[in-house]
Amino acid sequence: MGAKGNLFGRIGRHLPRGWGDLALQVALVFAGYVIYSVVRGLVDTPQTAIAAFENGRTLISIQQDLGIFVEPSIQQAFGGTGLVADVASWIYLNAQISVTFAALVWIYFRRNRSFYFVRNTFMVAWLMALVVYIVMPVAPPRFFPEFGFVDSVAAFTGVSASTSNALFNPYAAVPSMHVAFSLMIGVPLVFLVRRRAVKAFWAVYPLLVTFVIIVTGNHFIADAVLGAVAAGIAGAGATWLGRLRPEWSLRGAEVPEAAVPAQVQA
Repeated sequence: MGAKGNLFGRIGRHLPRGWGDLALQVALVFAGYVIYSVVRGLVDTPQTAIAAFENGRTLISIQQDLGIFVEPSIQQAFGGTGLVADVASWIYLNAQISVTFAALVWIYFRRNRSFYFVRNTFMVAWLMALVVYIVMPVAPPRFFPEFGFVDSVAAFTGVSASTSNALFNPYAAVPSMHVAFSLMIGVPLVFLVRRRAVKAFWAVYPLLVTFVIIVTGNHFIADAVLGAVAAGIAGAGATWLGRLRPEWSLRGAEVPEAAVPAQVQA
């Protein structure tokens, strides 16, 4: 027990704010994402499906009237199946969880003072998205093959994404949280990383994700725009929360130098 205690103590000294804060942040983010996923999946009903298809067709009609219904042309230009579609499908499957949570882990350990602001943007965005999913379900483009759409992810994985379950609702297209997530990690990381090449990657990352969600037939352009709006509102909400507690601001409260290891301060 003594050896274990010493090991945990040595590791704890290299954590930005100790074991207690790390456990709390993991619990908060995990609970927030699980609640978001479960509630999003549970709101699907037969009535929701009917409304989602009606809203989807309405969205297509609006984009046609505005002359911006270009998603079928984009997908056809790059191919609904094939190399580009397969790479895009792989990115689509990994961007939402793997990339996002890896970025959050990096921010926590290397730019800890900014982590709490970024965490709060996600909390606000999850809550806001759930309200929209309940009030205005929208079927994604892949459910409208009559317009020429192909379900690229289903073709890539061999698994249909047309049914809902406890953690998935196929009618949660608006807003695009892929785009929102990409902005909520991409924008802060542009300012938090130091290497120019890495800055450039995070600067174009939201554009890459926007291309991915359109070329795979998972979102309309309007979904992407509303996802960006959701990210902006979440950022404003996190900024307001930062006024309540200084440690929740973008750069966080000042932490005594002795409490932060050298590799975290770097």
